[in-house]
Amino acid sequence: MKVTLAYGKNGLNVNVPDYSTVIEPTHLECIEDDHQAVTRALRNPSGTKPLKEMVKSSDRVVIVISDITRPTPNQKLIPWIIEELPHVPLENITIINGLGTHRDQTREEFIEMLGETIVDTVRIINHHCHEKSELAHLGTSSFGCEVYLNREYVEADFRIVTGFIEPHFFAGFSGGPKGIMPGIAGIETILTFHNAKMIGHPLATWGILDDNPLQAMTREVNTFCKPDFLLNVALNGEKNITNVFAGELVEAHAIGCAYVKEHAMVKCDARYDVVITTNAGYPLDQNLYQAVKGMDAARMIVKQGGTIICAAECSEGMPEHGNFVKILQMRKSPKELLEMINDPSFQMFDQWEAQRLAMIQEWADVHVYSTLSDESVKIAMLTPTKDIEQTLNELVGKYGPEMSIAVLPLGPLTIPYVEE
Repeated sequence: MKVTLAYGKNGLNVNVPDYSTVIEPTHLECIEDDHQAVTRALRNPSGTKPLKEMVKSSDRVVIVISDITRPTPNQKLIPWIIEELPHVPLENITIINGLGTHRDQTREEFIEMLGETIVDTVRIINHHCHEKSELAHLGTSSFGCEVYLNREYVEADFRIVTGFIEPHFFAGFSGGPKGIMPGIAGIETILTFHNAKMIGHPLATWGILDDNPLQAMTREVNTFCKPDFLLNVALNGEKNITNVFAGELVEAHAIGCAYVKEHAMVKCDARYDVVITTNAGYPLDQNLYQAVKGMDAARMIVKQGGTIICAAECSEGMPEHGNFVKILQMRKSPKELLEMINDPSFQMFDQWEAQRLAMIQEWADVHVYSTLSDESVKIAMLTPTKDIEQTLNELVGKYGPEMSIAVLPLGPLTIPYVEE
């Protein structure tokens, strides 16, 4: 049986045994007229007045977007938001690229994300979590950290946050308050949000909002300087819009999460010896750091001691920026890495992704099909593979001819689970 995996921009065809279980989200057709759907949502939001009625012509408006590692269709959403604000001069609008701890985007990348017209006519800035001069201190959270958010966001008269909703491997769901925290938070605040205790919490996982400590913290931080308006979308496997959610932050996001949970989470009867996964293709699979999400989706249904095969192009490498690679090289095994990260005295940004990867590796073996060199893959204590079909044949020797196989062609856009 031939299966097409979401890999890079073009996909990857793989032959798997006919008895393999292919697990995908409920297929949803894209909205025929997404422009009309977004406009309707902006004019009929949940829990707020229509956007146009909320913004004064003299307001300094900020629109927070997610960065290039997310497939949010901001090249559509931003122009349609601005269309609803004809009374606001373009010079009064600033777009803040919510990078969290990620690298800056270039002009060419902003054109890819937003379109050349927006780039040439609207002010766009990258958020810098390490630059104290660009942050505003807003107080102390109940989680014990100082709350820092982007100063231009805080000082604006009207604040809009965009994003897309999918199950998230430790925050429950993406979108909503995550656009602000960690999107435009300071590094001190982000480190608490992503500390070892939070990431290792049993309820910090896919599809859980209630009692999830990360969701609780991101919502609390948002109350220090809450967005005035949310615009989130749901996407199908082709990255097209299937639904739109707008209005008050918590209310609109909750509606969106319920919709996504219904269609993206798939119950399985049992765990599998081998699970083939992806990171949903470009732009989500640009680096190994992001690909941990796809591995974690597979962890949900692979047997302990089983094998995960992850196909992620990693066109941007590990990546080279940040501390991900540095942390991975600090110890010689996933177990030792977890012991180091769980030590309360250890704190380094990007530790959360290394922690989550090590947790997966403690549960199952992980093979990676990518454009990375074998040396790079081995730095992460993963096994490189250049041929998924050959790897499957070799695993028969480990699990026997009856080995069970599941395939997640869209990786973390599908969240399988087993009730145990």
